[in-house]
Amino acid sequence: MAKVSIITPLYNGARYIEQTILSVIRQTYPDWEMIIVDDCSTDHPETVISRYVVQDNRIRLIRLDKNSGAAGARNVAIDQAGGDYIAFLDGDDVWKPKKLERQVSLMTNQDLAFSFTSYEIMAQDGTLTGKLVHAPNIIDYRHYLKNTVIGCLTVMINRQKTGEFRMPMIRSSHDMALWLELMKRGFKAYGIDEVLASYRLVSSSNSANKFQAAEDVWHVYRDIEKLSFFYSIYNLTGYAFHAIRKRL
Repeated sequence: MAKVSIITPLYNGARYIEQTILSVIRQTYPDWEMIIVDDCSTDHPETVISRYVVQDNRIRLIRLDKNSGAAGARNVAIDQAGGDYIAFLDGDDVWKPKKLERQVSLMTNQDLAFSFTSYEIMAQDGTLTGKLVHAPNIIDYRHYLKNTVIGCLTVMINRQKTGEFRMPMIRSSHDMALWLELMKRGFKAYGIDEVLASYRLVSSSNSANKFQAAEDVWHVYRDIEKLSFFYSIYNLTGYAFHAIRKRL
């Protein structure tokens, strides 16, 4: 059985992290490790996390001495990960119990390197909004540029196939930039159209700020991917169209 390393960055998420941890403990797939990286939180999440670290040796807590941002925190966890598979789960999101089981099974049976799933959107208080983001069967570099449909909390990567990777050190949309990097290596992302995760829409997040999110995506187009101005405009138009569809 292949081990899955779960990468969980955390900053001031003490009120949510217990739900996140419990959603991992309740997974029907047992061979996992959860690496939580506390990025200098001021709300003392260790008081919650430490109880679970003692109860379950698959859970680890790393506390950073200096705030590094989400990309930096994720990279610290990736560097410490011992699993063949890498999965991502932020400290305010949750998984359905069969998430790992379904994804590992698909990737093993079909010999895949990169997969993701559909997910639902919940309000900050955990109330389900009824909005779903459906995963297409497959997406490649060209199509992902204009449809950033891959939810980070749903991604699983077999790094034995992709080779080593790290999140680009940019403020936001670093997950988008990593998916594009893997696609440029020749790996397509395969989707499972089954809701296996719940994304919490926190008011302070970049993704909740539509204009900031669009600016971050533009930065990836122009500064990371080095796309031309007009090709960037073309892709941003597609991005905006799909972003609106996701919220209807």
